[in-house]
Amino acid sequence: MARKDIVQKWLDHVHEDISAAEDLYKTGHQLYVAFLCHQAIEKALKAYYIATHDEDPRYTHSHSKLLEDCGLIDEISPGHLRFIDFMVPMYIKARYPEHKVAAARSLTKDICEHIITTTKELTQWIEERLPEKKPSTPCESTSE
Repeated sequence: MARKDIVQKWLDHVHEDISAAEDLYKTGHQLYVAFLCHQAIEKALKAYYIATHDEDPRYTHSHSKLLEDCGLIDEISPGHLRFIDFMVPMYIKARYPEHKVAAARSLTKDICEHIITTTKELTQWIEERLPEKKPSTPCESTSE
């Protein structure tokens, strides 16, 4: 599969995760809203990495490490960087039973609304930085 197709596949998953998070928000499943938003950000960063590198991204769920690997850490706004830090535990808390109850209590409807909105902003910011698809130009012939 061509790298551009792999990038598109990752981006499709980003949009599916956000859509699912919005649906779960409507039904009151806040913990999974946060988990899916964490996943959407991770997938957007991995799409960017694949689009800008010749190798696959490292296996990590750390947004900060992925931002560094992508070369975006110095470009991200302080507000989005704080959001990245806030989202760190969402992957773990949604996956491990001993963390679920406390996490679910802390994730109010307002916080989840903020998580969805900021995830959309952040993933759009990442997508806007993807390299443009350059139109192919016909080879110029030299005539003597």
